[in-house]
Amino acid sequence: MNKSTPFFPHFSQQLFGRPPRCVRAGLQVEAQRIQLASLGSLHKLFGKFIPENFLDSTDSGTESRNRTFSRRTTFWTFLTQVLSSSGSCRLDPENLREIHRRVAQKMRGKNIRTQHEFGRPVKIVDGTTCSMPDTSENQEEWPQTKAQKPGCGFPFVKLVGLFTLAEGVLTEWAEGNKHHHEIVLFRKLWDGLISGDILLGDTAFGSFAAIASLLKRGVDSVMHMHQARHVDFRKGKRLGKKDHLVVWTKPIKPSKGWSREDWKALPATLTVREVEIRVEVPGFRVQKYVLVTTLTDPVCWPAKTLGRMYFKRWAIEVFFRDIKIAMGMDVLRCQTPDMVRKEILMHAIAYNCIRGVMQHVSILYELPLERISFTGTCDTIRQWGDAIALHLDKPRRLAEVIDDLYRVIADDPLPDRPGRSEPRVKKRRPKGYQLMTKPRREMRVSASRRNK
Repeated sequence: MNKSTPFFPHFSQQLFGRPPRCVRAGLQVEAQRIQLASLGSLHKLFGKFIPENFLDSTDSGTESRNRTFSRRTTFWTFLTQVLSSSGSCRLDPENLREIHRRVAQKMRGKNIRTQHEFGRPVKIVDGTTCSMPDTSENQEEWPQTKAQKPGCGFPFVKLVGLFTLAEGVLTEWAEGNKHHHEIVLFRKLWDGLISGDILLGDTAFGSFAAIASLLKRGVDSVMHMHQARHVDFRKGKRLGKKDHLVVWTKPIKPSKGWSREDWKALPATLTVREVEIRVEVPGFRVQKYVLVTTLTDPVCWPAKTLGRMYFKRWAIEVFFRDIKIAMGMDVLRCQTPDMVRKEILMHAIAYNCIRGVMQHVSILYELPLERISFTGTCDTIRQWGDAIALHLDKPRRLAEVIDDLYRVIADDPLPDRPGRSEPRVKKRRPKGYQLMTKPRREMRVSASRRNK
């Protein structure tokens, strides 16, 4: 296809009428190339995680037609774009959500080594934000902060995610704008928690209402105590040094986002355990923080075990870093809210698929999952994509190539660095450009910089 040929069939039909047979043939060739490059290589790696029936069913029925770019091809192409961090998706959001649920279900409970560390499934909750293009549609759905002048900022979506600690799987998430508090979004994720789970969270999620509601579902909590709540270890039932049971009383006024009916359904009191944890690292000042938990048995759950468990809450920061920085979700690229939501969905599916490959390598080579690099796995999959596509018609050689890919991932484990301190800093200095304080059409170069 030469450069003068319109590529997109929709626009070519509007401008030039029905494309000639040679152009249609070119589109068929392009679709086959995409299927070989993305459907082929990624399908061989991630196919066992993706329920294919959700991709096939959308192209069948009385209203369907023979498409050059089927939903199956579109899905794997979109997944390729997400993993390559470069660059209309007519995929049904409900189908994408169901695919995500199926992928997450297949991966949960397979990392037996970490699962048995605490004897029960442990999940982590936290919030983050992502920015996106400054379009009127995005601004209406997810307005920018008031600190930014109109035309000078970017809309941002607030996300609260629920991850499994053992596998690092993103099981559920809820999105909102700046007017939604994290605890309100968190309530949307409670159906993703099952009886027997232990939930780790920071101060934003340790309210009376949240802990009491989760306990009614059979979910125990280990939360960082909110700074506004006073702790007095001289009161309550003493369990050990800086470790006691106390009774919390339900506040009179409902918390934000709670109806009066739901608030009345909560118990009047709640017995919780408050315990102080000391973090002692040689060469650093001793740090203390107070945990509140519904794991009230000091024999089954010693204070040191609770401290070790909560210390692993930091893993969610790494999970968010992987999906936002390594996969490029920190700055979304779509221009409309519907497409932004699909882009987030595809990032979640791609992230869990990468974690699935890491999990397979961990089991195959008997490596701790935390020693396998997420960024290294992404880079290896990108680099080996062409090699996999090259041997799609040679099953025996293809299996050898995929085995070599797994071995390369396993041969570069992360060093064991317990208790390390790595501040978030940038080595490369940004350019000394002035900040945008007006919309671009009104912006003028200041006199002090005009001659630089």
